[in-house]
Amino acid sequence: MATFGTLSDRLTETFRNLRTKGKLTPADVDGTVREIRRALLDADVALVVVKDFTAKVRERALGDEVNRALNPAQQVVQIVNEELVAILGGEQRRLEFAKNPPTVIMLAGLQGSGKTTFAGKLAKQLEGEGHTPLLVAADLQRPNAVNQLQVVAERAGAAIYAPEPGNGVGDPVRVSKDGVEHARRHQHDVVIIDTAGRLGVDAELMKQASDIRKATSPDEVLFVIDAMIGQDAVNTAKAFQEGVDFTGVVLSKLDGDARGGAALSVASVTGRPIIFASTGENLEDLEPFHPDRMASRILDLGDILTLIEQAQQAFDEEEAMKVAEKLANEAFTLEDFLDQLQQMKKMGSMKKMLGMLPGMGQMKQQLDDFDEREIDRTEAIIRSMTPGERRNPKVLNGSRRLRIANGSGMTVTDVNQLVQRFEQAAKMMKTVARGGTPQIPGMGPMGKPGASAKRGKKGAKGKGGSRSGNPAKRAAENAGVTTANTNPTGSGFGLGGGQAAPSEADLAEIQKLFGKG
Repeated sequence: MATFGTLSDRLTETFRNLRTKGKLTPADVDGTVREIRRALLDADVALVVVKDFTAKVRERALGDEVNRALNPAQQVVQIVNEELVAILGGEQRRLEFAKNPPTVIMLAGLQGSGKTTFAGKLAKQLEGEGHTPLLVAADLQRPNAVNQLQVVAERAGAAIYAPEPGNGVGDPVRVSKDGVEHARRHQHDVVIIDTAGRLGVDAELMKQASDIRKATSPDEVLFVIDAMIGQDAVNTAKAFQEGVDFTGVVLSKLDGDARGGAALSVASVTGRPIIFASTGENLEDLEPFHPDRMASRILDLGDILTLIEQAQQAFDEEEAMKVAEKLANEAFTLEDFLDQLQQMKKMGSMKKMLGMLPGMGQMKQQLDDFDEREIDRTEAIIRSMTPGERRNPKVLNGSRRLRIANGSGMTVTDVNQLVQRFEQAAKMMKTVARGGTPQIPGMGPMGKPGASAKRGKKGAKGKGGSRSGNPAKRAAENAGVTTANTNPTGSGFGLGGGQAAPSEADLAEIQKLFGKG
């Protein structure tokens, strides 16, 4: 979630400094609140919202709930999290459907805010839930707006009602009203009306939107706002509320790199809940908005629930049981691995999924360096193998590996590393499937809980211990870091090159650490 990245970094740094203190003084609280205020203002959050937010945080942070807490710093983080949830709307609000179909959903917003794209995303999501949505092309002013909605509807697999060519031709109020009647006749249970936007708020826009609302009596009026719009977001939201009176908010372009904090102000200023968050360009990149989960993401506390929900949608439970059985029976092959990769790709961007894990904000550079195409490269290598080679990688001799490398556009080294990583991963997964403790390459065997250090030292002197005359080398090998056979590092899929063995200079440094220099 790039939009709130800077805000998240600032808040995380503020709390990191706070955690070093065992007891919080009023000066500590004031300093923390001051940093939070600066972070929010720098992120374009509206001043009135910032004042109210920081006042509540300061009052609660100086209260008994922090003074009596075993860990005051964590209690302050909890207070900030709760207050952040409050300004984001408090509780999740879902779409409200009409008792007698069709449910009419009207979209409003400025030009370029993403209404047309959101219409396609919403139609696709509703179809997945068993509804039969109809898109109505009521934006007849913007050039090629009707044509764009037709393309989006085709991609989403949704029906569309577009009797007018647009480009300034046609009456949007009549088209909207006829669209609802068309949906009723053809048994569409949801109507999504895409209305016109403008480059700025004007009386003509508001009158047209107001007339469409009166003619169609929509069950939901969703105000689509660009998360990167800046401080003008609050003024725009107020103007639309007075002119159209929307029932919910949609945040679009949350994958952008702008500060985006103004979007946090909309729910608090207008009193209208945020219902959806658009997080990418693909039609699948639409999430129901959960204030508590969004607050957790901003504070780098992770969003495990959303990650689990996405996994449940992408992974087939029956297939998962088959894979678990194959792991237990040592029958997991590269074909099964390829199937797992395909299911992972259904979940969307790996970067976005990893970003939902707690604490990943501290690994921002590693996330930025992660190459999404490595999954495609791994898939290309496996697809260049014959079915027999996928089922039994042990038959891969030199000539076969060269053929696979040429067929996938990769190198023989890449093929070797993939096979090696697969064998190591399969071995670890088999151990876990049987209830054992895996041996992680480069870390040595993981001891059982309760094993004493003395027993560990005794084991090191036995059969598996090093007998090298070099004390530094012997200590390193006994710790599981062998210098003779260093496992190649790189991506999780074995691509990206290996790591060289320690040099003489490295060994000299190790000797110094052990006092042998």
